[in-house]
Amino acid sequence: MSTDTSAAPGPAGHAGAPLLEVEDLRVEFHTRDGVASVLNGVSYQVRAGETLAVLGESGSGKSVTANTVMGILPVPPARVTGGAIRYRGEELLTATEERRRELRGEHVAMIFQDALSALNPVFTVGFQIGEQLRTRRGMSRRDARARAVELLDLVGIPGAKQRVTSFPHEFSGGMRQRAMIAMSLALDPDVLIADEPTTALDVTVQAQIMDLLAGIQREREMGLILITHDLGVVAEVADRIAVMYAGRIVEQGDVHQLFANPCHPYTEALLASIPRLDSKGTELQAIRGLPPTLTRIPSGCPFHPRCPRVRDVCRETDPPLMTLPDGRASACLFAEELVQP
Repeated sequence: MSTDTSAAPGPAGHAGAPLLEVEDLRVEFHTRDGVASVLNGVSYQVRAGETLAVLGESGSGKSVTANTVMGILPVPPARVTGGAIRYRGEELLTATEERRRELRGEHVAMIFQDALSALNPVFTVGFQIGEQLRTRRGMSRRDARARAVELLDLVGIPGAKQRVTSFPHEFSGGMRQRAMIAMSLALDPDVLIADEPTTALDVTVQAQIMDLLAGIQREREMGLILITHDLGVVAEVADRIAVMYAGRIVEQGDVHQLFANPCHPYTEALLASIPRLDSKGTELQAIRGLPPTLTRIPSGCPFHPRCPRVRDVCRETDPPLMTLPDGRASACLFAEELVQP
């Protein structure tokens, strides 16, 4: 196995240079309980038209990675201690705040997890969508409002011309999420980060939101980073998957390979915990124990206290993310033993 995963090829149909690259990203938070190592060498990339799904339990570092990419981490208590983030080859971590503002929304945009908290309750939805068009594109209020109506219509808001003057609390959860998507698309970004875009929505609305995102992505050839817990959604829309645990990526690869034959015990356990229609009456499998406290990550492989395949060497050796012969990457010392012929 090779430990060089920086040049992993993109899936068929998504060739070319990456739009966004995250390389060996490290972030720590200074808390009352000590220094929490929140990100410990995260690396991934996304190309035009590609969907990268980022999976993992709560606290694994998925949203912190996204917030670091966007340059919106709270500093302090957060501190970036290493790594690189590049948009079309341009380093973002060393860019000025003015340059980061230019790129944010215009080239790299984000749909936040809780639309009700992300939207300002004292301004209408149309005003909030149009604000960036006025400040970034120099549009008049009339033109910005007309474009806001077009965007609300694009994301499926019924009666967009009337609802553009509504406040966030007057929208349902699904409509607020659509309004957030409209806001994130207003400046035609190349990369869209969707952080749990279907949280707290019913199954029907979830499907509508994901179909909407997939359709817009195909039309605009955006790179999409989808942060989610929903493995069913991932199976439907993702090209590649990055699985995170304790602030690091433990497996990365093509969606079909990963679902058919996971090469890390954590991924294997995640897939085994999905309820199945063909297993009625059987006990639902759960991952034993809890994720580690990030101020006290165990020595060796961070998953070893919960791993059903643990061996003595796992308690002592912290495995890097290694490239397997089939192109996937796994941070397990025994990943090749998990590969089915």
